[in-house]
Amino acid sequence: MSDGTPDEGSVGVAPDGWPVPLRGVTESVVTTRGPNDRWNVAALGVHAPDEPDEPVTARTYGRTRTWRNFAERGGGVVQFTVDPRTFVDAALTVRETDDPVLPSADAWVEVRAEKVAAEAEGETTIRTWELSPVESAVVAERVPTVNRGFGAVVDATVAASRLDVPSFDTAELLDRLRYFADVVERCGGPAEREAFDRIDEATGWRERDGE
Repeated sequence: MSDGTPDEGSVGVAPDGWPVPLRGVTESVVTTRGPNDRWNVAALGVHAPDEPDEPVTARTYGRTRTWRNFAERGGGVVQFTVDPRTFVDAALTVRETDDPVLPSADAWVEVRAEKVAAEAEGETTIRTWELSPVESAVVAERVPTVNRGFGAVVDATVAASRLDVPSFDTAELLDRLRYFADVVERCGGPAEREAFDRIDEATGWRERDGE
């Protein structure tokens, strides 16, 4: 019987200088300072290293604001949140703020970003960035709880962001969105349902699906 202590694999790797352990590709939100000196908000998958002293990496796809600001400013602020509405706004809308740390962030880390690789996938350039921590903080500690609606919202933002990308099949993406919408309706709470409403508003996928 377990003594209640999480095993290392379930907790993940705690990289040096980062405020939280990371597992696999950890979903985060990043703010980067744009040419207008405001902070652009975007979704960012953070790739955990195998060992704590190895670098954390992330990828940008194409000519995004995050790519531009990483290249021109040399970094940003990676933050971790369990608010599904924040993920939707970051992934599917253009949002700028005056403050680099969002109100919904439970932890954040200011990073320097250095491009270490680039590859082409069709017409899209995928750039890999090494993220080096500068300063970090834990804002709030929570006992984690899970509902399937939250995961469905995160996956739905990925599907929705690919709707107008030629290399992805639109019919398949709409099938996924229908499934995720059903999961959110059955298993999500008010925050997850509001987040999915924002996906509907940002993409109009239901109209494209003939609903």
